[in-house]
Amino acid sequence: MGKYKIVLLCLSWYIVSASNNVVGKWVLRDWPHPLTLSFIQVVSQTVYLGSLLKFWHVDSLPYVVYKSYWSKILPLAANKILGALLSHVAIWKVSVSYAHTVKALMPFFTVIMAKLVLGATYTVKEYLSLLPIVGGVMLATATEIEFDIIGLISCVLSTLSFALQNVYSKKVLSDVKVHHLRLLHTMSRSATSLMLPIWFVFDVMPILEEKDTVRYPYYPYWITFLVFLNGFINFLQNIIAFTILWTINPLSYSVASATKRIFVIVISIAILRNPITSANAIGMTLAAGGVVIYNRVSSANFMN
Repeated sequence: MGKYKIVLLCLSWYIVSASNNVVGKWVLRDWPHPLTLSFIQVVSQTVYLGSLLKFWHVDSLPYVVYKSYWSKILPLAANKILGALLSHVAIWKVSVSYAHTVKALMPFFTVIMAKLVLGATYTVKEYLSLLPIVGGVMLATATEIEFDIIGLISCVLSTLSFALQNVYSKKVLSDVKVHHLRLLHTMSRSATSLMLPIWFVFDVMPILEEKDTVRYPYYPYWITFLVFLNGFINFLQNIIAFTILWTINPLSYSVASATKRIFVIVISIAILRNPITSANAIGMTLAAGGVVIYNRVSSANFMN
């Protein structure tokens, strides 16, 4: 794929990801059901992507993949559910900008996961370059106006979950030689099956029993529209992210992901107007700058 197409893909990824987070925050601020929002997202991916793959005549999964379903696909599907749910709890409890500042820890967790899953090795410089990221997140946490311990824990665990998914998805794509979007569809379909009984038990009845549904005119219709819009935007985000992950090497993906996170932080502050202190802004900047430093050090070692 040409470099201009990759740049266009990355720009699309940034815009769609920022939109996904902003719409998600709008929904959860007025309608706190992160489990339902996560469920609608995996259902949307299953439905939309299934139709798209038929239109594109993408081959179905080979039998060899089904043989490794329990060891490769199902863990990815379960991790996908966990990551999505924790991410929604995070942006429900804290600001989007703070959530993505904490998610700047992705390189830290990616190093750990890559070392454990792939047996990767890193230099002392790479380990030291992670310190500004950790320091920036700690400063942002200490000065966060909308701090919430559940939100912080959800941010950290969702970041760990997505780091594992990125590393392991790349490994599965390499091992089974399957089309990247077919793998994503299979993961989404499996996640839908796993999540359906959980959603039915924990969220269906509370939603049906809600009394406070007349907060302003057309409230139920507006929330329903936003929930399904969020599902569609998330579908686009996953397609673009998986395509980029499949197209470029893990290091370049890490750089693109870091840039996307900075973009989401800036856009969310501009649109959602969440208050930040000067120390909080310094912490966010330090964490973002730490990611840039880490990527430069990793890039230099990669080239060597």
